[in-house]
Amino acid sequence: MLYHVKMDVNIPRDIPADTVEAIKVAEKKRATELQEAGKWPHLWRIVGQYSNISILDVASNDELHALLSSLPLFPYMTIQVTPLAKHPSSIV
Repeated sequence: MLYHVKMDVNIPRDIPADTVEAIKVAEKKRATELQEAGKWPHLWRIVGQYSNISILDVASNDELHALLSSLPLFPYMTIQVTPLAKHPSSIV
């Protein structure tokens, strides 16, 4: 199942800089693992925001929730999820 996912990140300013950096390093590692596994085929930055638009490819809503909640930045995210279906006019 494909999902369009918008993730907005808002890290509180009172978290120490070294802690924030460690979270970002862990986030990049986890995102790389998920991309290499084929679960996160598309990832784009939204210009001017600490946000991304992603396409995730997972088997179920439960798998999607587990994937999203496994992200180190998850506690600092507002996430919008839209399930996708093939468009009848699509040629791919």
